[in-house]
Amino acid sequence: MRLSDIIEEFLKELIAENTENELEIQRNELANHFSCAPSQINYVLTTRFTTDKGYYIESRRGGGGCIRIRKVEYRENEKKPFINSIVDRIKNSITYDAGCKIIDGLFDMNLLTSREVAIIKACINDRALLYAGDKRNELRAQIMKSVLIILSV
Repeated sequence: MRLSDIIEEFLKELIAENTENELEIQRNELANHFSCAPSQINYVLTTRFTTDKGYYIESRRGGGGCIRIRKVEYRENEKKPFINSIVDRIKNSITYDAGCKIIDGLFDMNLLTSREVAIIKACINDRALLYAGDKRNELRAQIMKSVLIILSV
């Protein structure tokens, strides 16, 4: 397991232990705990704790860099606006890896079932879009947006 994965799991466990689904931590303290550079902590935060994955990050400079990580909770009636905001961010093109990160984030938030995740990933993988040629990422974006809109209803 890579250090980034270990840091991610550590932070997720701390957030889960907090009844408010929130964590405030010093960047330097965390870097010292894992014997790594603060930039490694920044990398984990910017790639693993994104809004697409259901997290909100607040960061303050100075004093070791205080970071607040909040797991976004949604109510059933907020599902559609949340997914619509993700659809808006997909724009006109998306890579397979970026699409998978969005889909996995929605699964982690219990917005998609494992079956829906498997179906969407099968529809957007490069083999399924083989004949789209250099328009593959554009077609993938359209498929993802269409499927997510239907699933948000």
